[in-house]
Amino acid sequence: MEWQGLLSLGLAIGALLVLIFTRIAAHLVMMGVLVILSVTGVITSGEAFAGFSNPGVLTVAAMFVVAAGIHASGGVDLLVNHVLGTPKSVRSAQMRIGFPVALLSAFLNNTPVVATMIPAVRTWAKRIDVPASKLMIPLSYSAILGGTLTLIGTSTNLVVNGQYQELTGHAGFSLFSITLVALPVVVVGMLFMYFVFPKSLPDRREKGLFGNVREFTLEVAVASDGPLVGRTVEEAGLRNLKRIYLVEIERQGAIVPAVSSEEALQAGDRLVFAGNTEAISDLLRIKGIVPSTDGEPTLASERRERRLVEAVISPHSHCINLTVRDSNFRERYGAAVLAVARNGERVQGNLSTIKLKPGDTLLLEARPAFVSRQKYNKDFLLVSDLGTEPPRHQRALLSWGILLAIVLSAAFGVLSMLNAALVGAAAMMVTGCCSPQQAQKSLDPTVLLTIAASFALGNAMYKTGVAQWLAEGLLTIGMGHPLLILFLTYVAVWMLTESITNNAAAILMVPVVLEMTQKASLNPEPFILVVMMAASASFSTPLGYQTNLMVYGPGGYRFTDFIKAGLPMSMLVGATTVIVLALGWPLTL
Repeated sequence: MEWQGLLSLGLAIGALLVLIFTRIAAHLVMMGVLVILSVTGVITSGEAFAGFSNPGVLTVAAMFVVAAGIHASGGVDLLVNHVLGTPKSVRSAQMRIGFPVALLSAFLNNTPVVATMIPAVRTWAKRIDVPASKLMIPLSYSAILGGTLTLIGTSTNLVVNGQYQELTGHAGFSLFSITLVALPVVVVGMLFMYFVFPKSLPDRREKGLFGNVREFTLEVAVASDGPLVGRTVEEAGLRNLKRIYLVEIERQGAIVPAVSSEEALQAGDRLVFAGNTEAISDLLRIKGIVPSTDGEPTLASERRERRLVEAVISPHSHCINLTVRDSNFRERYGAAVLAVARNGERVQGNLSTIKLKPGDTLLLEARPAFVSRQKYNKDFLLVSDLGTEPPRHQRALLSWGILLAIVLSAAFGVLSMLNAALVGAAAMMVTGCCSPQQAQKSLDPTVLLTIAASFALGNAMYKTGVAQWLAEGLLTIGMGHPLLILFLTYVAVWMLTESITNNAAAILMVPVVLEMTQKASLNPEPFILVVMMAASASFSTPLGYQTNLMVYGPGGYRFTDFIKAGLPMSMLVGATTVIVLALGWPLTL
């Protein structure tokens, strides 16, 4: 192997290690790899940036907009209102979520589907008296399973198909090529959830994570004749307290949210602090601070000047592994953290020194503009978005009609998958199913950049012979037995998917699989399909797939809940996939 191959292999291993053991965003890692490969001449600039014009990547972007149209028009709400109803058991409730979500995820990106369903399912769970912890994992897993049913169900399928076309020059897979293998897998997965999950998932019926504001906030007042009147928050010594910090001020019936250090205190101001409520005695030692005499907590009342928002920290957040104070949270986002929940429980103690982790659920007090700003910020997965545009319910049926037209035109070859998706995205905006702003919000630049940049590493591995070397290793381990090689391919992709992003794992493995099938005279189709299936089989950890992370906090889960439910699910899905492919496809040419 020449130096180009060694460099490509080293970059692949280095990228994997960085993605597994650090919190550096995947798009930054893959763009760094792309730059190194291009600058060193391992691949040409055209090869380095080929992913940015790949039909699979462009189709992913267009389908994000189509999903936004379904979401913004209230199309999902239409499904929820007519399908969920009033089940008589936990098992029935899980299935009423599972089947429609799986069907919806077959034709829409599953992330907006789950984001839309979370608040609806939480409200529905309270109404039917079923713990949300019994429903949130089935919601995520159903979306993951449903995404495997068609080529457009998940971005991974589109990306694998795009790379397959680019590396082989073949026409690629049709819209329903994967359905024959995915449908049995979905049925088996649904049956597993139906019989196992009602008893195996935890029953956490206790109040919500942030059910009582008295538990984590305390209120005092500024004495009318005290020395603090006229002083700023900083001058009064109220900014850098150790165990608590100032969140908002109620002043003459109005609210001053996310208080600045330069805000001047006035007589009778009612100060709301968050953190360790046992620090009330320390606070009252400050001259000019007196107990608040009003019984009703300020935060318990609805005020137009503020929003109370629950938000989940995303893997791309700038605040990961930083404390609330060190992250300059208030200055960065214009919002104050009232409480933090992790592993289904609110974190006690000194709020300002809690190091934030992916999947943490934050209760935020913010100005109304906070929610609109998050349209362009991927630091949070908003759970309770109180300021979004109201759905355009009169266009709900129209949005479903546009989606049906996309599917039919691609299925019958009237338009290519890319053109059908582009026409559908344009139709969603032209007909008013979603606004241009909502369409723009739906385009996740970090996901698209990661996918496009990853093609450079895949091309380098194929061009320099690294893929051939790895393929020979797999063939040696598989001892030339096609079924064993198919199984090992599934395991390799699945392990990568649980460690790094599913798209990156798939892109790294496609050139290896193509080289391996060519050397051993194997049929490439079932091996490419197994890559698609394995890359979506992220059930075992909350960090393995974005929808798992989104339900982590709202379901009140612990990390081990996903291992207990997801590990046997992953094994069952893997075994079913390999068996179906072995029975339904010739493994050799």
